[in-house]
Amino acid sequence: MNILKLIITLLLGMQLTLQPGQSASASEGNANGNTQNYYLIELSRFGIHNDGTHPVETTKGINEALRWAAKNGKTTTSLPSGTYLIDKASRINMVSSMVFDLPMDAVLQKETNDKESYHLMYLGYGIHDVTLKGGTYMGDKETHNYSKKDHKYSAGTHEGGYGIISQGAKNVTIEGIKAVNFTGDGLLLGAHGTMAMDLYENHFISGTIDDKGKNVSNANKIRTKQPLTFTNAIFKTERIFELTNAIKLPKAFDIFFYKANGAFIKKLANVKVRDLIQIPEGATQFHLVFDQAAKKGAYVEFWNRAVTTNAVVKNSEFAYNRRQGITVGGADKVLIENNTLHHMKGTMPQAGIDLEGGFGENGDRNSSITIRNNKFYNNASYDVILYDGRDAIVEGNHFASKGVIGLAISEPFKGATVKNNHFDGTRIIAAHDASFIGNKMNDAYTTINGPNIKIDGMEFTDSIFAINSNVAFGVSVSNVTINNNNKSESGLALWGKPIHLKNVTIKGESKLRAISGGAAEGSIFDNLKVVGFNTDYGLSLPPGTYNKCVFEGAAGSGKFGSINLSLAGKYVFDGCSFQSPETLQTLLLGDHPKLDLTVKNSTFKLLGNAQAISVQSAQNVLVENNQITAEKLTSDKTEIIRINDYWKRNEKHDVLKAVIRGNTIRTNIAAIGIATLYAGTGAPAYLIENNTLYTAKLLQKKNDTMKSNSLN
Repeated sequence: MNILKLIITLLLGMQLTLQPGQSASASEGNANGNTQNYYLIELSRFGIHNDGTHPVETTKGINEALRWAAKNGKTTTSLPSGTYLIDKASRINMVSSMVFDLPMDAVLQKETNDKESYHLMYLGYGIHDVTLKGGTYMGDKETHNYSKKDHKYSAGTHEGGYGIISQGAKNVTIEGIKAVNFTGDGLLLGAHGTMAMDLYENHFISGTIDDKGKNVSNANKIRTKQPLTFTNAIFKTERIFELTNAIKLPKAFDIFFYKANGAFIKKLANVKVRDLIQIPEGATQFHLVFDQAAKKGAYVEFWNRAVTTNAVVKNSEFAYNRRQGITVGGADKVLIENNTLHHMKGTMPQAGIDLEGGFGENGDRNSSITIRNNKFYNNASYDVILYDGRDAIVEGNHFASKGVIGLAISEPFKGATVKNNHFDGTRIIAAHDASFIGNKMNDAYTTINGPNIKIDGMEFTDSIFAINSNVAFGVSVSNVTINNNNKSESGLALWGKPIHLKNVTIKGESKLRAISGGAAEGSIFDNLKVVGFNTDYGLSLPPGTYNKCVFEGAAGSGKFGSINLSLAGKYVFDGCSFQSPETLQTLLLGDHPKLDLTVKNSTFKLLGNAQAISVQSAQNVLVENNQITAEKLTSDKTEIIRINDYWKRNEKHDVLKAVIRGNTIRTNIAAIGIATLYAGTGAPAYLIENNTLYTAKLLQKKNDTMKSNSLN
């Protein structure tokens, strides 16, 4: 009987804790015995309304309830279901060490307003160990008054309406929430900036400081007149600082730290503007020394910037915001995982996620950001922007905002690893310092610039893999497959400086050329395979060295789609394999006054009346040690290796030098194996030696040098 009473008592106790409107996760916690730390906010006690009315009283009440809960040892708070209208002139101010756990039908609705900037939920500097879980955070985008300005100098763009904003908070988790319809961003992870002092020319005097911390005369340097101190309250908790926005000063300086009694502690030499500087133990002040004589117009700022640190955003939805879903605008160690971000439209950048702290404009830094396993679609301009900062991992995401940019890596960003993502109809733009590993793309294109870009293991389908390297070998490519299904202009496009490609396979027909571009000479292509290219348009190869490459035209009706070598520079084909379909007339076609062409140790298989190699103009041609088979010829007028052609025979020659040596040519009829007769007027003697022709014959100029050729 005593045991039965105990069970009933326990069950009644649990029932009392499961109050109306409580979220499932909070209920779970109660069932596990955490009821003493959980608090379902009592609406009437704090004057809160959940019917979408009384915004001033509701906002004030939620803030009072959060403070009361924190003061009374509660670690999880919640609200019942309903709509909570948040005052247009204020916001919810989150407290530390608290889980704010809402049911999804608890809607925090920002009151319609005309503000250029507003917040709904605020996590300020000093706030730590916070979880926002569940609930819908809703802006006033649809009813907002965009005609007003906050003050006469503001931009008037109304892009600063934030759902959730963190400015320097630490250890933040945002999970399972929905943030929609804000005039700016659903979420901003930003920094709390404190300018401790700005220095002008009157803060400097001529002179320097020696390695013992003593003032020394030096007409070629300037130093601070009075020491700068760490008396600002921010330095009680933040032990780093930086110098920023230097004007008419060098970007590097020396810094000397001292104790309160003036005792010298240490010197740091060649510190850079925007470096993070650790305050030494015991230091209360410091001096600066700049390596220049003039102080006229000198200016620099002394700052602390406390970024949001250790933030996790997961399993949430960000949608229908005017500017973006999430802005990372001053944060370190952030994980954004398993979220859905869609329908950002209204004011640029219109991105799902934007890493942009304005660091280059004296703003805040981003570092160590991971964007993993998120879904993006229907964003107006971008899915993800890595605009400024360093060290990002972008992994396992589905970028599907059709026709726009899936990922942009901008000039100010350094160190991105982009791995196992699917770019589904969305583009890639990458400036430099990025590794792309195991990604795939369909129905889109890339803009890859370099330097320091590595692409390994990528698959393209009906897409343009475009590279425009800004420096020689600033881009390396390996293990790439490009699938063309004759749907669009697709394939490989190379521009700019030379690059290195290894194990690239291009399969199927593009609507136009599967390889095109105008990259400078010097590129290296190892094991490039182009199989089934469009023989109406052919290929336009950039100059470079092609090692063990494969080129096969698609069977069809195309006659003139040759492999074109039409740019100035050196082309070398070594150990390559070429195959011409039945209809094609010329397989490898060289034509440029400054062409330097070498084809050696390669095989050609001609399935129709095709020329294997035709050179119309060049500075130099070497065709050496190749195996050419043409056993389906029907015309004995076909020329297998040809220098110029019959129609140009009376024009001035434009192939300045040619050596055709050591080749084996097999034909099924007595076609022309090597033809130089029509090289043009004044053509020099070409060297034709040690070639073996089976069935085919020679058609040479009178002045050619003929040595040890064999006709069988």
